[in-house]
Amino acid sequence: MKLLRLGAKGAERPAILHSDGTYRDISSVVVDIAGDTLTAAGLARIAASDIGSLPELPQSSRIGPCVGNVGKFICIGLNYADHAAETGADIPEEPIVFMKATSAIIGPNDDVRIPRNSKKTDWEVELGIIIGKEASYVDEADAMDHVAGYCVVNDLSEREFQIERSGQWVKGKSADTFGPIGPYLVTRDEVEDPQKLAMWLEVDGHRYQDGSTKTMIFGVQHLVSYLSQFMSLQPGDIITTGTPPASAWGRSRNRFI
Repeated sequence: MKLLRLGAKGAERPAILHSDGTYRDISSVVVDIAGDTLTAAGLARIAASDIGSLPELPQSSRIGPCVGNVGKFICIGLNYADHAAETGADIPEEPIVFMKATSAIIGPNDDVRIPRNSKKTDWEVELGIIIGKEASYVDEADAMDHVAGYCVVNDLSEREFQIERSGQWVKGKSADTFGPIGPYLVTRDEVEDPQKLAMWLEVDGHRYQDGSTKTMIFGVQHLVSYLSQFMSLQPGDIITTGTPPASAWGRSRNRFI
C-alpha cells in the first residue's frame, strides 16, 4: 500500500493511493497515519477495507508529511561508501547516529525556508525507515518485523552550522522545514529489497544525486537492530539512512542553495 496524508497543515486526513490512481479518504478506517496505525494490526485493517467505496479526495490536495506525530527522527551519517569517499571521510566502523528535530518535518512539496545567516544550505536524498512495532534489543535477523514501511526523506542541512561551528550536527540539521518526508509511506511488502533502490535528487532541473541504496555501508536490517541496542524504537519513529554522492558538501560545493 501507498499511504499518505492530505490537507492543510495540522488538518491532514489519512489517505491511500487507490489502484485507479485516485486518493481515497481512509479516516473512517484509521484516525491518522501514525502510532498504532503503523502496527501490523493497523495496516491489516486498512488492507481489509473496501478502498474503492471510500470517498475520493481531490488530486489538488496538499500532500502533508506521510507520518503524523513522529516521536523520534533519527539520522545516520556517512552511510554510503561512495559519499564517504567523495567527502574524504573514512568508512565508519559503526553507524554515525544523530538526531533531527521533529519540528523540521514538512510535506514533500512544501516550501523550504533558508535559516537566518545561512551560507551553506545543502540537500540530501535519503531512504527513510518507518518503525511499525516497538523494537528494543532486536536481533538483526528479526529487524524487518519491526518495519512498517519506507518513505523518501530530504535531509536538508546547513553545513556551516553543522561542521564549522562547535557542537553537535543536530543544529545544522534541524531548522524549520529541513525535513520534507513523503509523499508516500510505502508498506514493507511492496519493497522486495530495500538495498536495491535507485535514489536521485534534482536542483533546478539538474540531477546532482543519482545513486543506489546498494552502496549503503550499513543496511536497513543492521540499522534497526543497531539503534534498538541504544534506545527503544516506537511505531511512527523515522530512521533516515544516509545519502548517496553529490550533495553540495561533496563534489558540488559551489551549488549550496
